[in-house]
Amino acid sequence: MVNSSFAHRLAVNSAMPKLTVGMAETVNIGFLGPLSGPVESWGLPGLNGCRIWEDWLNRVGGLLINGRRYPVRIHAFDCGYDPDLAMEGARYLVHTHDVKLLLMLGGDTYTPVRDFLTRHKVLTSTLLPSDLSPDTPYLIAPSELHPIFNVTGVEWIARNDPDVKTVSICSQTDALGLPSLATYRAAFRAAGIDIVEEQRYAPDSTDPAPIVDKMLAAQPDLLCWCTATTPMVHAMTEYAFAKGYKGRIISCSLDNYQRLLDRTSREFLEGLVFQFPDFDDPMLRQKAFFFNQPHVFFNEYNRRFPDSWSSVSWEYVAILEIWHAAVEKAGGVWPVSVLAAMKQLGHVTHAFGPAQWWGEEMFGIDNALVGDWPVVEMRKGKARIAEFGSIPDWLERHGDILREEMSALGQLWEQRLMSSEPQSMPLTARGGV
Repeated sequence: MVNSSFAHRLAVNSAMPKLTVGMAETVNIGFLGPLSGPVESWGLPGLNGCRIWEDWLNRVGGLLINGRRYPVRIHAFDCGYDPDLAMEGARYLVHTHDVKLLLMLGGDTYTPVRDFLTRHKVLTSTLLPSDLSPDTPYLIAPSELHPIFNVTGVEWIARNDPDVKTVSICSQTDALGLPSLATYRAAFRAAGIDIVEEQRYAPDSTDPAPIVDKMLAAQPDLLCWCTATTPMVHAMTEYAFAKGYKGRIISCSLDNYQRLLDRTSREFLEGLVFQFPDFDDPMLRQKAFFFNQPHVFFNEYNRRFPDSWSSVSWEYVAILEIWHAAVEKAGGVWPVSVLAAMKQLGHVTHAFGPAQWWGEEMFGIDNALVGDWPVVEMRKGKARIAEFGSIPDWLERHGDILREEMSALGQLWEQRLMSSEPQSMPLTARGGV
């Protein structure tokens, strides 16, 4: 990304005369994600954030391409994390709106559209780098390195709470859960924390009792929810509270944690570790960031979309910001040129600071941005960043372990391409499974 932030460029541009829009057409962007259903918190809040970005950019005239400005318009399609609806949505957004960028959550909704989008050379983003492969040259993961960033939370707990020696872990058996399970396995293994119970459950499961009861029976020092959906994170956390659990909890995300505070207690959630901060966190003011003032975005979001902030409220915006810089560098919106410009931006700033393109050894293609990622801890009823952990440093030390665990769950790119249903790959048993 260019050195100046989005907010800075907006401030400068708004003070200058607007250039005449060069043509009547808008630049269309597609949003294909879960806007309803159990995975809604990883889709709809992201679209909300994109609406803010869309309004802010159009307020100063739109994209600046070769001296002319073009308005942008985001077209959304709700696929509800349903593969069939994802295919319908992809066709609609590409054929009807000729989108120049397609924003997706990814996972099980990306697999059915992979060949279609590749054939039409649609520049597509995913929040799940495990979707990447050499056969997806137009797929990028520039916002988050899910689930690999979860290693930073495990390492932080191991370093700051040496009394944590054992963990019970659970995961749903889908394209969100299995890569996360493999990553947490690797992270606990690298940290010397023993997995004493592992539970896997169907993606449509809603009852926490049979899962959490077995996890608690192993008397662990730590419970790990992996990348469970928000409804399951809440259900399992509330169940563990009702059962009198006194240990620590780690989870990929903790969306709408205020509801959990209301249903459990501040004391119970104290010390819970996850990976997504609020944007009014003081530590964000100290980072090179795609917004000069992330708290301004946070306040605007909460004003326009109250009680809906989630782990993805800003993530799709971060992708749009990197794409925006690449479009202006390329002088056009053609996917091949924009992708090339992304790779040539030099110093790239992703959500939490400097990042580099990576992925060849894990995904077969360097289309993911990797850098620092925050470790967030619940402190006195508020999510606070404890530190920024370096994903590249961890990968340099333990990348071989991660690859082993990904292979054990059939999540390496070459294994996934051999099967159209990643969740059906043979699983290696652990604990009481």
